[in-house]
Amino acid sequence: MNFIQQAFKGNKEWYYYIITLIIVFFFWQLLGVIPLGIVGYMKTGNIADFQEAALNNFTTIGINSNLFLVLMLFTLIMGLVGLYIGVRFIHNRALKTVVTSRSKIDWKKVRYAFLLWFGISTAFLILGYYAAPEDLVWNFRPIPFLILVLISFLLIPLQTSFEELLFRGYLMQGLGALVKNRWFPLIVTSVVFGLLHGANPEVAKLGYGIMTFYIGTGLLYGITTLMDEGMEIALGLHASNNIVAAIFVTTDWTVFQTDALYIDTSEPSLGWETFVPVFVVYPILLLIFSKKYGWKNWREKLTGRISVPLLESNSGEILD
Repeated sequence: MNFIQQAFKGNKEWYYYIITLIIVFFFWQLLGVIPLGIVGYMKTGNIADFQEAALNNFTTIGINSNLFLVLMLFTLIMGLVGLYIGVRFIHNRALKTVVTSRSKIDWKKVRYAFLLWFGISTAFLILGYYAAPEDLVWNFRPIPFLILVLISFLLIPLQTSFEELLFRGYLMQGLGALVKNRWFPLIVTSVVFGLLHGANPEVAKLGYGIMTFYIGTGLLYGITTLMDEGMEIALGLHASNNIVAAIFVTTDWTVFQTDALYIDTSEPSLGWETFVPVFVVYPILLLIFSKKYGWKNWREKLTGRISVPLLESNSGEILD
């Protein structure tokens, strides 16, 4: 069975998806925000003031940046808990079936994608530094930075895994099984993934042109998932991207406002760093992965039909 056909395992009727998404929303947007709301109320006495600070610069109300990062990540980690409950107990499927069509998760692919993107991102940051060193202010403080690194490597992979499991896994499989093709879930999940980032503060600063990056990144993750019949590569790329964004350079107008090594003081603008990754680096990445993992039949993998498997269990047991 291919990656999208994993959706035919366990309980697969449409209303199970509705129930699971409700559970995810409850854990993510209700239970998950309780600690954040409590801290915000303690600091401001007014949730509305805290929300405004969170969308602009939360440090103005005296919240430690590492604490805020943990609280923000916690909301998404709770979403991951909700998704696990839905897949495991509502759909009666193993969570692995949302990750890959292989017999087990290929952690070597996760690691390779993580290190590859970490190296590319670091190279771009170095290039940006030498292009405009006056825009970057050294911000290294040993203890806060070490705490940030610990938080980043422990919690950010859980945050990014939730987003990948939800979009490139659960929803892509569900939509693919519904419409019986590959291109529709690829486009829809990538666009929705991008649009959900519309609430990020950088969108207000840079305008909707930044959505090119978010939607393009969603397409990259979706293409690697369909071509590789599993989302291990997407998991590695996404975790690496967010960790780099958290620990190396921060600003006062992006979603990650951290104790990073540098503070970017430049005026927000849509520049080459927004479009070069999508239109130049991402195609090169796909070429690298295709050569390394022997991807073939691109048209079929990305646009082909999805058939109902001939053999499927009706006994209700959890299928691996």
